[in-house]
Amino acid sequence: MSVLTQSKEDYLEAILVISLEKKWVRVSDLADYLGVKMSSVATGIRFLAENGLVNHEKYGYIELTREGIRVAKQVYARHKTLYKFLHDFLGLSEPVAWRDACRMEHVLDAKTMKRLLKFLEFIETCPEGEPLWLSNFHSFLKTGKRPEPCLRREK
Repeated sequence: MSVLTQSKEDYLEAILVISLEKKWVRVSDLADYLGVKMSSVATGIRFLAENGLVNHEKYGYIELTREGIRVAKQVYARHKTLYKFLHDFLGLSEPVAWRDACRMEHVLDAKTMKRLLKFLEFIETCPEGEPLWLSNFHSFLKTGKRPEPCLRREK
């Protein structure tokens, strides 16, 4: 299989997401979801079909192959992890976190993603609940002022 570009990974992820909502995925669904022209989708789908990632007959439905599902799930998992970090922990708005996660999911090294996953897992499973430093950071985001525990540390 050829190396997948960011746009081809986006196509696979979009097919997966749409298929979770609809029984069948059409070229027009994909074009609407990605905000691209149907001719671009047709070209992208042809490439994915040639590389064994989707099944598609001209003017028919698009279906991920077993390998296509595997790759799409990896891309979608990276996207969701990055979104969670950007939205839930850094406090970015949903649209900004979603858009930035989509951009970042394609360029981060696998080691970086594993470390981020471990970091999120640690924070979420900490028996003390949300760590004080994270609560202080969220307070700082809201007010622009350092909370009292942070002021004591500066001295």
